[in-house]
Amino acid sequence: MSGVGAVRQWWHKVPARDVVLALAVTGALLYGSYGEAHPSTAAYFHGGHHLPYTPTAALILVAVACLALIWRRRWPVAVLGVSVAAATIYTLLGYVNGAALVAPMIALYTVATQSSIRQAVAYGLGTLAVLGVASIAVNPLGPFGGGVVILPFMTAVVVIAGIAVANRRAYVDSIRDRAEQDARRRLDEERLRIARELHDVVAHTMATINVQAGVAAHVLPTHPEAVAESLQAIKTASKEGLRELRAILNVLRQADDADPTQPAPGTAQLEDLIAGARRAGLETTFTVTGQQVPLPATVDLAAYRIIQESLTNTIRHAGPATAAVSLGYHHDELRIDVIDTGRGQPAVAGSGGGHGLAGMRERAAAVGGTVEAGPGPAGGFRVAARLPLDGGHDTGHHDTEPHDTRQEGARP
Repeated sequence: MSGVGAVRQWWHKVPARDVVLALAVTGALLYGSYGEAHPSTAAYFHGGHHLPYTPTAALILVAVACLALIWRRRWPVAVLGVSVAAATIYTLLGYVNGAALVAPMIALYTVATQSSIRQAVAYGLGTLAVLGVASIAVNPLGPFGGGVVILPFMTAVVVIAGIAVANRRAYVDSIRDRAEQDARRRLDEERLRIARELHDVVAHTMATINVQAGVAAHVLPTHPEAVAESLQAIKTASKEGLRELRAILNVLRQADDADPTQPAPGTAQLEDLIAGARRAGLETTFTVTGQQVPLPATVDLAAYRIIQESLTNTIRHAGPATAAVSLGYHHDELRIDVIDTGRGQPAVAGSGGGHGLAGMRERAAAVGGTVEAGPGPAGGFRVAARLPLDGGHDTGHHDTEPHDTRQEGARP
């Protein structure tokens, strides 16, 4: 029973269209072969040749050559061999093989669609040689009668058609692969964007909470009344951080989620960001110069995140310090400067680090801008970003790493 079950399972894998095609070809070629053996007009004879009697049993070879086509997609070369062998034996027995040659041509076409050009040509020449020699040797209609004349043209047409189909399939596959690669690339870019957003939000929020918690622990024994301010700053920072996290994670939810999606932060929220830095204990000034213009969404978000990351670094690493944030609108670019009065010294090698500076560079490069970071002109630390107002379409700035001759600090 297991053998019968395996046969049934194997049979079900055969495409139904191949079975239908093979049965249709079998019926048509058996009818054609029988008609060739029993012509109804004397005009079919040339040069005194007489057709030999074709027994019905000989038509079994034609049926074998045709029925083998059922498995032409699964074993194309083997099916071609069986079909050519059956048609060759039928021919060598001296019977008219005009219709019988069609079955090997269908098998040859299948092989050509699944092979390289060289292989397709080689199989075509081999098929032509075997069938051609057999036809010429024992052709009852003469060496060049019947199917002998059209056999080379049939073979050429079949091979060329098979190669064309194979090339078409390869082209379609390449288009599909390119589309899949583009989809994967867009997915990777989206994942990277979300990772950057999460890094910026979490780093800023946790840095503020860490500083305020340290302040509360320090003043608790001597000035317990000051703890309330630190706790309020922690509450505000955590609330804002949770709000941004929800906005970021909403893009990962289903489209029918009922929760509202918060707008992405931008320069319009810088006042709130500066106020949060002040609550964290970093005295920060904020100035805007130039004629303010609407920014592309990508530039607006990049500007916000660069300033946020710069202030986060100052809160975490600068020690007691003040910071100055400057936003300048020029005719073709947005200039961002964040300068603090902290230590402004590179971290000791091996002391650890993060991805803050690299993230700022990547954000700027994504919109065609640059970021320079290093010691400030009067001490401390300075971050200077230049972002094109058009989102990087015509600025010509496409370097992923800005060139800065100054030594950069190793703040994360």
